[in-house]
Amino acid sequence: MNLLLRFNQPIIKVWRRLPLIDRWLFGELLGPLLFGIGAFTAVSLSVGAIFDLVRKVAESGLSLNVAAHVLLLQMPSFLVLSFPMATLMSTLLTYSKLSSNSELTALRSVGVAAWRMVIPALVVAIAMTAITFTFNEVVVPGTLRESKIVLNRALGRAIAGEQKENVLFSKYGMVTNPDGSKQKGLTHFFYAQSFNKGVMQQVTLLDLSRGTQRVLLTANQANWSEKDAQWLFRDGHVFSVQPDAKGTTTSADFDRYLYPIGSEPLQMARIPGFETMSIGQSRTAVKLLKEAGDTKEARKLTVRIQERFSFPAVCLVFGLIGSSLGVQPHSRHSRSQGFGLSVLLIFGYYLMAFMSSSLGVKGILMPFVSAWVPVLIGLGGGVYLLRQSSR
Repeated sequence: MNLLLRFNQPIIKVWRRLPLIDRWLFGELLGPLLFGIGAFTAVSLSVGAIFDLVRKVAESGLSLNVAAHVLLLQMPSFLVLSFPMATLMSTLLTYSKLSSNSELTALRSVGVAAWRMVIPALVVAIAMTAITFTFNEVVVPGTLRESKIVLNRALGRAIAGEQKENVLFSKYGMVTNPDGSKQKGLTHFFYAQSFNKGVMQQVTLLDLSRGTQRVLLTANQANWSEKDAQWLFRDGHVFSVQPDAKGTTTSADFDRYLYPIGSEPLQMARIPGFETMSIGQSRTAVKLLKEAGDTKEARKLTVRIQERFSFPAVCLVFGLIGSSLGVQPHSRHSRSQGFGLSVLLIFGYYLMAFMSSSLGVKGILMPFVSAWVPVLIGLGGGVYLLRQSSR
């Protein structure tokens, strides 16, 4: 108890040093913020997770304990979605209520500017931005990955991240031309019909790295051998076309065949969904995709990485817009009206963000630009509203 008091003393001292107006507005913002987090989390969780889990309980025999465990693990991902929306609704409702009660009018009468009134809202929005980024980067990837593992185990499926269909990997390097010169080009092409628990099924490998010689290898199975640092192919056939005038072809069957092409195909097969990766893991995945020549998927993942940074800033955008609307003279919104207006603003912003993201994925906009343009437009709109309320 004494330790807790000692820990809280610096916080209490800082709190008491704040101006009375800030402490008052912080207190007014806290209730609607918690209400908004609870309301939006409940709605998004019901639509995004509960209905699907109820169906699995009814149709697939999923136990209620496992369903509850999965729901608990998925909750942080829905909490993250609710933070920006709750920030908008709390600032809009709080300042609208204070305006309708003429409390903001009283502040104006003693010379308090509109920008000064919204500072507590912006501080709350910045704090929610930091919390959102922390949740999104530290908490959500791990809990989503664990929820997929728990659910797949309960349903008797392969563990998430250990199963994939149609694994493709293209390796680029220096290729020797017939005249002896070298240039960068495709050296290996690797394809597996499926990947399950570390084993590739129905594998085809084309080796173009040996000048004009071509090697084609097919096998029923292949797995990466850590001991030999090579791929171990099983039950297959190898073809080789020699670069002589006759174009001599040799072929042979094999039970086991070691081939050195690197572990990149295995890493490609194990790339999980973006939502279960941290920013560092995503950047590694982008590097692999670029090495494999999959520029479209690499560009899409690069856009998602930039959105991982820009999404938390939506809290700041919504905090500025909500407080600027609420602080307008004669602004009066009930809780239901504030909730409805919040939904409209949220829908409009995310529609703009979706369109910008699509342009980034298509390559029309740079990834950084496509992720941050909606944020900059939102901040610009918030500043405009704030200036209007200051007149």
